[in-house]
Amino acid sequence: MFKQLLNRFFNALTFYSRVPGPNWVDYSDDQLNRASGFFPLIGYLVALWCFAIFWLLEPQLGIEISLLISMGAGILITGAFHEDGFADLCDGFGGGFTVKDTLRIMKDSRLGTYGVCGLIFILALKYLTLLELSPEYLLLSLFIAHSLSRAWAISLIMVLPYVQLDEQSKAKPIAKQWFKQDMALAWFFALIPLCFIPFIHGLILFATGGGCFIATIYWYKRKLAGYTGDALGASQQIQEVLIYLILIGLLV
Repeated sequence: MFKQLLNRFFNALTFYSRVPGPNWVDYSDDQLNRASGFFPLIGYLVALWCFAIFWLLEPQLGIEISLLISMGAGILITGAFHEDGFADLCDGFGGGFTVKDTLRIMKDSRLGTYGVCGLIFILALKYLTLLELSPEYLLLSLFIAHSLSRAWAISLIMVLPYVQLDEQSKAKPIAKQWFKQDMALAWFFALIPLCFIPFIHGLILFATGGGCFIATIYWYKRKLAGYTGDALGASQQIQEVLIYLILIGLLV
């Protein structure tokens, strides 16, 4: 059982980030499909990495530059996995008038005007919201946002069908199936950071994220008739920025 969990963890780590895993791990579609439970845990690692870069650079470069570099470090360690999904979603939703057109545009490797504008907007908004947070709350905010946003994103597979064939996709889907044990594990990791803020604050974050989750379900049903890997990545980005916006009101 422990070896299975390790396999799934390293499948999640190597798929959701650029961090290499050991050679003895069984890297397979089946293991990757069960790795979704570790998605929020990977968020912990990304958050810790981003904060470490910020903490090391801030005394010499100041908050603004250090924060921008730490964002870049986060993009590097994830391979811009989720940002790419958000940009593709913007292109597809902006240029597609039917489900078929939207899916066709989203799988195109070229980036269009909607994708460029969307990516600039969300990265700028992410930077400005993080800048508004006090440095003393930055680590906790990163832990909350990176883990909780990933839990909401992966939860979409419980209520929506996968709608893109593998041979038509630019990358393999995050998951085609979901299991109760994996979702319970994902939400266990996601909810831990909320224990370090007042209960009412955690409740507000959860309720707001839940509202965004419900809106995303209807949005994806109408535009995609389900979800794709890009759609899950886009959802993670939207939820992450939403969490930062809420935390500004709660912590500042």
